[in-house]
Amino acid sequence: MNEHVSIDALRTERLATDKPLAIAVLAMGGQGGGVLADWIVSMAEAQGWMAQTTSVPGVAQRTGATIYYIEMLPERDGRAPIFSLMPTPGDVDVVMAAELMEAGRSVLRGLVTPDKTTLIASTHRSFAVAEKQTPGDGIGNPETVVEATDFAARRTIAFDMETLAVRNGSVISASMFGALAGSGALPFPREAFEATIRAGGKGIEPSLKAFAAAFDRARDKPRDPVSAKPVKRLDPLPASAGHADLDRLVARIRSDFPEVLHAMLYAGVKKLTDFQDPAYAGEYLDRVAALFALDRAQGGADKDFAFSQQAAKYVAVAMAYDDVIRVADLKVRQSRFERVRKEVGAKDDQIVYMTEYMHPRMEEVCGTLPKGFGLWVENRPGLFAFLDRRINKGRRVKTATLFWFLSLYMVSALRSRRRGTLRHAREMEHMNAWLKAATDLLPVNYDLAAEVLATRRLVKGYSDTHSRGLSKFDRVLSALPMLRNREDGADWLRRLKQAALLDEGGIALDGALKTVASL
Repeated sequence: MNEHVSIDALRTERLATDKPLAIAVLAMGGQGGGVLADWIVSMAEAQGWMAQTTSVPGVAQRTGATIYYIEMLPERDGRAPIFSLMPTPGDVDVVMAAELMEAGRSVLRGLVTPDKTTLIASTHRSFAVAEKQTPGDGIGNPETVVEATDFAARRTIAFDMETLAVRNGSVISASMFGALAGSGALPFPREAFEATIRAGGKGIEPSLKAFAAAFDRARDKPRDPVSAKPVKRLDPLPASAGHADLDRLVARIRSDFPEVLHAMLYAGVKKLTDFQDPAYAGEYLDRVAALFALDRAQGGADKDFAFSQQAAKYVAVAMAYDDVIRVADLKVRQSRFERVRKEVGAKDDQIVYMTEYMHPRMEEVCGTLPKGFGLWVENRPGLFAFLDRRINKGRRVKTATLFWFLSLYMVSALRSRRRGTLRHAREMEHMNAWLKAATDLLPVNYDLAAEVLATRRLVKGYSDTHSRGLSKFDRVLSALPMLRNREDGADWLRRLKQAALLDEGGIALDGALKTVASL
């Protein structure tokens, strides 16, 4: 277990400077790890110490953080010490992680040790590529990290430094600097830390506010509890949704459906209104109402309307499919530009450009065309291939430039014509077939029918991601004839779904399907 060491004891211990004081900072791009490392070095030098910082860049696209390593010693008789360029496992005094899983990586690397290391970590998450690309829920379990740090570090200071920084108009490096000062792990007074921030000359006041808040938090709560996984609460039905059309939909939910469905239906209505319009959200309620009537007729009340609960969630997911129009719409929204500016800490007079990678295929172009025209192009292989050779290539797009912004804005404006596109027709056709498969099973095997609805989670994204998910979805449902009359049919379908989520190539699913075929 962590040893609870007083700040005064830590400072007294570090007065013995027979060897360098070692600090490792793990931060990702945009988190100001370099600024934090420079602050630490500048402060040490201002206090009469000699210091050195080195860095080892992580791989791009959030597969690893950059490690900034600092060593420092007081000056001795004018002799310059020889510092190490890399941290040595088991010999690091302070490890600072700008994200929870990076704290876990520092433990795995051996940088954190129970006899020596003070671990300062932000508990917020920035998901890794491996977590994002998993077909299902690939998010790592933060409780594993929390449990590991309980034993791995001598002392742990952990809280959400990102949120604290944002609330004070600053970036996480400022709050981490405050947590370092509050930890007492360095033999320098608070005033030295604050003087270093002031000497930077940029964003001084917001940085000092974030610093002070983190300093107080580190002092008051040296060990902050971290929840295993945040629970996302759906909004209850409001008295008013702020728009007449939405208020009518909310009133319909309240009057036509049981309370157990209200939260999910309201979430679905909000999602589909944002995706298309209130009329489209009304179509969603029509579909769920028809499914709820079948559920009630089959005694669904005894099962807390499990079938309808799945329908309320996954019909909304199916109707809010990702297409080119949706992607363009999200990229040109003002809220997105504001969010990015806040994340990078841009000032009002600064211009922020975002360069994004886009790789359209001819399939997406045809899907955006009117149904008849899109089919006409697809049915002419020579024309399709000719156009695909010119369209199917990667592009780096600067969405803040006038040309690309207007281009994406024009694509997003096709939203009003979405119902007439080839992609919409195919999505509705596929959804109707999926719902028919579920409703046909409802009188025969209630639990299996509900699980068929839940299988929709396999389909998401667009382009290649959508194609792979759709292929797995169809392969999983191909087992329905074998499971239809089995009491454990729902359990087996759930296993098939989980197998489909295990790997991108579907190898686990192939094995699971063979097992089902042998039953």
